[in-house]
Amino acid sequence: MTTTSTLRQTVTRVLIIDDHPIVLQGCRRVLEDAGVEAVIEARDAVCGYRTWLRQRPEVVLVDLGLRGSELAGLDLVRRIHARDPQARILVFTMHSDPIIVSRALEAGAIGYLLKDTSSEELLRAFEKVRRGQPYIGNDLAVEVALLGKGGHRDRLADLTPREIETLQLLSKGKSYALIAEELDISYKTVVNVCYQLRQKLNVRTLPELIRMAIELRGAS
Repeated sequence: MTTTSTLRQTVTRVLIIDDHPIVLQGCRRVLEDAGVEAVIEARDAVCGYRTWLRQRPEVVLVDLGLRGSELAGLDLVRRIHARDPQARILVFTMHSDPIIVSRALEAGAIGYLLKDTSSEELLRAFEKVRRGQPYIGNDLAVEVALLGKGGHRDRLADLTPREIETLQLLSKGKSYALIAEELDISYKTVVNVCYQLRQKLNVRTLPELIRMAIELRGAS
């Protein structure tokens, strides 16, 4: 377990980007108890990016599900990494799908941790990422490795966060109307996204796309 004294000597500023007050409060308490001097908070992607630019924290903890999109945090990770490839980013989220884990790591996150973890593991992950070392839970690491061996990452590499969200919902049997409602977008947008998915994944019909979505979900 990471010791309080170690963190006190090395960490001064951390940014947490999450839109759940309870998560913010819990992370703040764990990190401050471990000796972090300043814990900064942001509750959406826009505020999070602006705060990161101003404060330049040593470590960023970011949820993937932020206001406006289930994967808004993925674009935020990519944007921060593009501005500073050395940024220490730890994703702290409920998304356990290895496809999403893989995309977050490709976007620039160094670590990936699920929110149902213990405070001790949070500190271990935090300390690893602070030192620029990768951290991912053992179960997730195995699933991501298997995903890569299965060849699915190549097919999914060019998908946008919105396309991944739509593919996941299709795999659960959601209709266009339900996908539009869940993602808070228009029906026409869903139709367009599915068209783009068929083009990128080289399938001709919606039933084929749904079968592939279920196949990819099963592989995870």
